[in-house]
Amino acid sequence: MAKISAADVKKLRDMTGAGMMDCKKALEESEGDFDKAVEILRKKGQKVANKRSDRELNEGVVLAKTSDDNKKAYIVALACETDFVARTDDFKGAVETILEAAIKNDAVDTEALKNVKLDNGLTVADQVTELSGKTGEKVELAYYNRVEGEYAAVYVHFNLTSAAIAAFNKPASEEVAKDIVMQIVSMKPVAIDKDEVPQEIVDKELEIGKEQAINEGKPADIAEKIAQGRLNKFFKEYTLLNQAFIKDNKMTVRDYLKQSDPELKVVAIARYSVHE
Repeated sequence: MAKISAADVKKLRDMTGAGMMDCKKALEESEGDFDKAVEILRKKGQKVANKRSDRELNEGVVLAKTSDDNKKAYIVALACETDFVARTDDFKGAVETILEAAIKNDAVDTEALKNVKLDNGLTVADQVTELSGKTGEKVELAYYNRVEGEYAAVYVHFNLTSAAIAAFNKPASEEVAKDIVMQIVSMKPVAIDKDEVPQEIVDKELEIGKEQAINEGKPADIAEKIAQGRLNKFFKEYTLLNQAFIKDNKMTVRDYLKQSDPELKVVAIARYSVHE
């Protein structure tokens, strides 16, 4: 059996981020072959992921960041089973690494990000699998998105469980940009304006509203009107520009933007929370 030095173990740990004992065992099993050791660690992660495939992912970390020119913003979320794992430096570090890789490669969607190669030679997908082996929990790339405009902004909640990104048609003041992304995190809009709400959501809200009205004893024709009224209420609550502004509920977000800069428009938004 090849003699495994502490330096070898550290080298493999630096390459993979796996625990010291896992690295030592992998090197012993591979008789000092680093490529084989990496493969052993990857297979261990896959085995853990497969074994725990039915586990619920109730915790995780969400991070977001803008590009250097502030014209793009990126958001990444890794999900795991427990808060204990999510709070570790290694787990948060993994999310940071994946986010930086997304920015560096300007990954256009989740599949593209999964295929990005990290500095250690692993793809993002393989790194996530290895993290399952390292933590002993099911870990998944739960969410990824990017937005682009003439100016972009991000907000990450202090406990790293929710974040939002937004893009604007022109440079915005730091205060206004922060207010908008904080609004998105807090008030959970599904779209920027009512005409951008996906049709399936509109249909579902109308169906629910009509069914509720009928259950309340209203005739079908009246139920239709009631459903439309409830849909309009939904638009006010769940579309960004029509929401009450969180810092002054006497005005809408649309009013706030016009007051700040009549030409400023929000062109794209994205939000994610691990607890929803």
